[in-house]
Amino acid sequence: MAYRTDPRFAQPGLAVPATDEGLRSFMLSVYNYMASGVLLTGIVAMLFAWSGAVDALFVPHLAVQNGQEILVRSPSLLGWVVMLAPLGLVLAINFGLNRMSTTTLQVLFWGYAVLMGMSLSTIFLQYTNGSIAQAFFGSAAAFGGLSLWGYTTKRDLSAFGTFLIMGLIGLVVAMFLNVLIFRSGMMDLVLSVVGVLVFAGLTAFHTQRIKSMYDYVRGTDFYGKAAIMGALQLYLDFINMFLFLLRIFGSQRN
Repeated sequence: MAYRTDPRFAQPGLAVPATDEGLRSFMLSVYNYMASGVLLTGIVAMLFAWSGAVDALFVPHLAVQNGQEILVRSPSLLGWVVMLAPLGLVLAINFGLNRMSTTTLQVLFWGYAVLMGMSLSTIFLQYTNGSIAQAFFGSAAAFGGLSLWGYTTKRDLSAFGTFLIMGLIGLVVAMFLNVLIFRSGMMDLVLSVVGVLVFAGLTAFHTQRIKSMYDYVRGTDFYGKAAIMGALQLYLDFINMFLFLLRIFGSQRN
């Protein structure tokens, strides 16, 4: 039946033996893609920040804030393209998934990781290296524990996942309102805490859903695509959790 070849129809909570070697191989492939994507993003971000190439994307200029001149960065035309391109790639992947080959999907995944690295390069100019390292390892520890729980739990997290997705939509709306209207530092802190909790929960939910995909895609042409799509979901969970933790605990440079 056609729906068995499309992992987007997989339902969390399906019984898949934890000792299945095929399942372990599938999940290992997912985590390898995800970790490689995070590593590539980090390398690109550091190279762009330390080489000065970031100035072509985010132009530095002086602005007056609270009566003092401070250095701020505004996106150039190229910067806007780089920031919006990942959204375009995600839409292209989701709408063209069935027509794409696994190789094409791999190229788009690596391209997405590179573009995210370019977009995030300013964090190395905004925050201290110690703060970035602290947020990264904190995110890695939390991600590992939550993903392990999502993989091993017998509880169906479907309803929990639906609630979290609704919360994510509300979080995005609230962040836009705070940037455009309220501009409250306290609200920004509260939203950052909520963001960490939302993506922490999504990490567990997505892990369980990816695990359930295996029973649908094993032995099909969709196997490789499912691994990449699962890796993209976990990659986004990790990156967003890292960024929210950095906003909460990060020490900014002078």
